[in-house]
Amino acid sequence: MKIHILDDWFDTLRTLPGFARLQGHDVTVWNDHTEDLDVLAQRLHDAEALVLFRERTPVTAALLDRLGPLKLISQRGVYPHVDVAACTARDVLLCSNMSAGKPSIAAAELTFALILASARQIPQQMASLRAGNWQMAPGQTLKGRVLGLYGYGKIGKQVAQFAQAFGMKVVWWGSDEGRARARADGQTVAESRQAFFETSDFVSIHVRMTPQTRGLVTTADLLVMKPTATFVNTSRSGLVEAGAIQSALQQGRPGRLALDVFDVEPLTDRNDPVIHHPNVIATPHIGFVTEDELDMQFCDIYDQINAYAEGAPIHMINPEVWTGG
Repeated sequence: MKIHILDDWFDTLRTLPGFARLQGHDVTVWNDHTEDLDVLAQRLHDAEALVLFRERTPVTAALLDRLGPLKLISQRGVYPHVDVAACTARDVLLCSNMSAGKPSIAAAELTFALILASARQIPQQMASLRAGNWQMAPGQTLKGRVLGLYGYGKIGKQVAQFAQAFGMKVVWWGSDEGRARARADGQTVAESRQAFFETSDFVSIHVRMTPQTRGLVTTADLLVMKPTATFVNTSRSGLVEAGAIQSALQQGRPGRLALDVFDVEPLTDRNDPVIHHPNVIATPHIGFVTEDELDMQFCDIYDQINAYAEGAPIHMINPEVWTGG
C-alpha cells in the first residue's frame, strides 16, 4: 500500500524498531506540519493509507474530497479531529486502537515530573542560579500532601501509584460512574466537587477530550484552590473552561500551574503570556513523546494497516465501510 505518515516532526518513527512492520509497503513520512488544504492535497494525492500522529492534523470532508485513492486512516486513541461521517460517505475506513488496558506510562511519568518540578520550583531555581542568585523561597515536600486526581482511568491510576510511593494522600473525583468505581475499589473519593478542589495541594486531570468533557474544569473550580496549590494538565487544554487559566493567574488561585497542553498547538508564540508567567511550568505537549511510548503506539497503528492489507481489518470505527465494500 502507498502509506503517508503525517507530522513526524523529528523523523523519529524510522529509527524505532516497530517501523519494520511496514516493510513491503511504499511509505512516505512528512516531518513538518501544515493544515493548508492545497499543500495537503498535493502531498497526499496518491495515499491509499494515511497514518495520523495523534490529533496534529484534522481530517475534514474538504480534504477527503481531494484524496481519491484513500481507503484507510490508521491512528490510535480518540478521534475528535477526524470527520467520521465524511469518511464513511467516501468509503474511507477509520481504524483506531482505543488502547484498552494500556496506560500511557510516559504521560503518567511526565505528570509526576511536573508535580515534582512545581513542588520544588525546579525551573525557577535553575533560572535564578543561572542569573547569579542563590536559593529562592523554600519549596514543598510531597510526603503527606494531598493529590487530587480527576478521572478514574488508566493514566490517573498510574499517577496514583507514583504518588503513593512518595507518601502522598490520593483523593479522586470524576463522573458519577468513575466515582462509583473508585469507591468500589476502596479508594478515597472527595465529599464534593468543591471539597476536591479546595483541599487538594495538587490537582491533575486525566479525562478524555470529548464534546461532553469540553470545559469540564471551570474558572470557579480553579479559584477555590489554595494559593499554595498546583493545577496540572497533561491531558487536553480544552478540558479547562476558556479563560480559566488566565483568571487563575490573575487571582493567584491556584498559586501554580503546570501545563503540557495548550489551546493552540504547536505553540510557537515567543510572547505568549501564559508560558512566560513566573507561576507557570510549561512543556510542549511531550506527555506521550518518548521512544518507548511512540514505538508501542505506532506498532498498534502499523498492525491495523497490515490487518487491512490482509483483508481482516481490526479496530474499525466505521465498520459499515468495510462490510459495505
